[in-house]
Amino acid sequence: MRSWAGRTVLVTGASSGIGRATALLLASQGADLVLVARSQASLEAVQAECVGAGARARVAVADVGDDQAVAAAFRSAERVFGRVDAVVHSAASLAYGRFEDVPVEVFDAAVRTTLLGTANVARSALSAFARSPEGGSLVVVGSLLGKISTPWMSSYVTAKWGVHGLVRTLQVEARSTPGIHVSLVSPGGVDTPVYLQAGTYLRRHGRPPPPVDPPEKVARAIVRALGRSRREVSVGAANHLAVTGFRVFPGLFDALVTPLMQIGGLSHSATANSAGNVLEPQPAGEALHGRWGRHWMRPAAAAATLAAGAVAARSAHVTWRRSG
Repeated sequence: MRSWAGRTVLVTGASSGIGRATALLLASQGADLVLVARSQASLEAVQAECVGAGARARVAVADVGDDQAVAAAFRSAERVFGRVDAVVHSAASLAYGRFEDVPVEVFDAAVRTTLLGTANVARSALSAFARSPEGGSLVVVGSLLGKISTPWMSSYVTAKWGVHGLVRTLQVEARSTPGIHVSLVSPGGVDTPVYLQAGTYLRRHGRPPPPVDPPEKVARAIVRALGRSRREVSVGAANHLAVTGFRVFPGLFDALVTPLMQIGGLSHSATANSAGNVLEPQPAGEALHGRWGRHWMRPAAAAATLAAGAVAARSAHVTWRRSG
């Protein structure tokens, strides 16, 4: 794996989950880091971890939905380290609930962070790379939900579909700017605190659908993409199956996705409705991992296996009918 010693990487969403795991991995490789998120206290905790790993790290408090704050974070990075060689954008927010039950201000804020935040970070990243004779590499964290749809996650699905479209456009345009590379990393279920941090208007928290990967696995894919540009990297054993079901058998997918979400995508304990961290950060809940170890997901995994079998059976039946 490429060493990032002496190179500057700006990481958004660095206070928790995938962003935090990526920052720690880059720190272990000697990168100079600029850590971006909304919470000063959480960022300082990550900064201490990165410095403990032997890296130089600076904190830049910013809401990625604010283009001026994002631009200021990049100026700070260039002022301290001289240039920005790479950017990892993982910041996002979401709220669970039927579309009509999620308050307008919460839906709009979630989309602003996840979609417009990506645009703000990409705009500043491309400008920084253009100022560098060596260009630079941008890796955007997408999602399986940028390719399929599920109930009760309209703000996230809407935003991530937009993120995927934006990144593909940037990739096409980057063909005319040698030295600038744009990659997309699309994980499935990941063991991070985002599910408990999210807003909810279902009186239940979300949880990652199985199979659940650790954030460190996604971080490794991100760092590989930084060193060797890839159009897209999928992280998640069931991602391709889910996308195939959504595209090839939409009727079957629609019939299965709601019960599967009830079994494997929502917690079973009641909670009060709230905006979660959509409107303001919740530093107490920010961490590297969530609570979604593999022990809890056996029933959900069994249901997912049954669903996969149904899709496979449907595919075989269609093939047999066509061949007959």
